[in-house]
Amino acid sequence: MRNPSPGTSPPPGRTGRPRSAAADAAILAATRDALVELGWSKLTMGDVSARAGVAKTTLYRRWAGKSELVVDAVAELFDALELPDRGSLEADIEYVVLRFAELLKRPEARTALMAVVSESTRDEALRDRIRSAIVDRQKRLVVLGRERAQARGELPYEEDPALAGLATDLIFDVIAGTVVHRALVSSEPVDELWVSAFTALLMHGLRSPGSA
Repeated sequence: MRNPSPGTSPPPGRTGRPRSAAADAAILAATRDALVELGWSKLTMGDVSARAGVAKTTLYRRWAGKSELVVDAVAELFDALELPDRGSLEADIEYVVLRFAELLKRPEARTALMAVVSESTRDEALRDRIRSAIVDRQKRLVVLGRERAQARGELPYEEDPALAGLATDLIFDVIAGTVVHRALVSSEPVDELWVSAFTALLMHGLRSPGSA
């Protein structure tokens, strides 16, 4: 075997087969389909592997168990949420709340979210995964909406990064928490009338817009 010529690096060694984005997408889609048909309690990693056409070992190389798999499957749905510029903070809020509520109507989203939240009460690692895969990633919409509102002069800029981060957390918690409770816990409609009233409350607080 010839030695590499001076100044030439040898080819890198094998590090295993690269992870396939197509396989990941098929697995997550299969997980959502299985949730709709079987529900949380009957869903197994074997069901998902059969539907996705991959070996069970492929699943376990990527996810430790079905809780983590389901979190990523529902996180992919939430990643599709977008916030187009509607021209005002009020319009932006109304738009994203309605889209979020529509997503929560989907049986796979409803089943997955309620199940993993319930499981996470006994599993700290799962709570961390929900936070990183869903909550932290979706705060991007709050950050974008606030930046636009600040650029329009609708909201003040904050010099203190800690206060800016706290504001982002509060806005996300209020919007996401209220909509999830309304749609999944109370099972009440999140329609345009409710969204308009909710947005007015966010914009003006408990006082009416004209009160001192």
